[in-house]
Amino acid sequence: MSTTEPILTISVAANLIGLHPRTLMLYEREGLISPYRTKTNRRLFSIKDLERLQFLKYLTQKEGINLSGTRKILEA
Repeated sequence: MSTTEPILTISVAANLIGLHPRTLMLYEREGLISPYRTKTNRRLFSIKDLERLQFLKYLTQKEGINLSGTRKILEA
C-alpha cells in the first residue's frame, strides 16, 4: 500500500490527528489541503495527507500561527 493512496474517511482522519472533522473541512476550504473525492463526493485521506494535517495542527495550535500565515509557510 502506498502512502499516497486515499483510504481514510474524514471522521477517521480527524480522529487520528485529534481535530474535529469541521476543522479539516475549513482547511480544505482555505486551500491548505485537497483530499481525494470519490464519485459520490466523499473525502478520503492518505497517510501523506495525515502528515500534512499533523504539520498544520502543529503550526496553528503549538506555534499559534493563523491560517493565512500557515498558507505562506506552506508556499515557501
